[in-house]
Amino acid sequence: MTTKVLLKVTGLQVAYGGIQAVKGVDFEVREGELVSLIGSNGAGKTTTMKAITGTLPIKAGDIEYLGKSIKGQGPWDLVKQGLAMVPEGRGVFTRMTILENLQMGAYIRDDKADILADIDKVFTIFPRLKERRDQLAGTMSGGEQQMLAMGRALMSRPKVLLLDEPSMGLSPIMVDKIFEVVKDVYAQGVTVLLVEQNASRALGIANRGYVMESGIVTMSGDAHEMLNDPKVRAAYLGE
Repeated sequence: MTTKVLLKVTGLQVAYGGIQAVKGVDFEVREGELVSLIGSNGAGKTTTMKAITGTLPIKAGDIEYLGKSIKGQGPWDLVKQGLAMVPEGRGVFTRMTILENLQMGAYIRDDKADILADIDKVFTIFPRLKERRDQLAGTMSGGEQQMLAMGRALMSRPKVLLLDEPSMGLSPIMVDKIFEVVKDVYAQGVTVLLVEQNASRALGIANRGYVMESGIVTMSGDAHEMLNDPKVRAAYLGE
């Protein structure tokens, strides 16, 4: 049985500031997959994610979600359709409390009882957020803000969750926690596209992977096989 393609990127080109950051990228994410997009800093990964979610204009190519082009649609439209992103740098509302940030994540919904139930679910995943529910987000550590950004995205009940560099700048213990949560979210039936510099961790939890270099995809395949590929290990795992 063929699994449905939820997200398909074809010939994507993105330029800004006179620089062509993405030069013709193709990849897809199927329903029920955890796909990792890896590559070094400056490879074009974040630019690709911003183009998918409508925060950067596309120069050429197309992005399809649920079989329809979403080119030119804004982030607010895409969230309503089940496409949510946790951006690089977290982007929490610093002057709002943890609870208010989670409520903002559900702004497209009006099912109050279910929203409360989902907040409780987020608090179960991240007990630290529950302990500090009335604390201002701007006073939290980077790791706690990453938890909050992930929790806020989950409040929209996404079909596809896009994670952009979730482990960046975090302590090893917090990195472990974040990757455990990504696995848990995926296990609960959310399709995930994970962009990461930490290639070994990203490929270690993924079904499939894509390698991006200088704005193009240079390799793709089964994540486990890629993790054991000498070229990948030499380039991204320091071996």
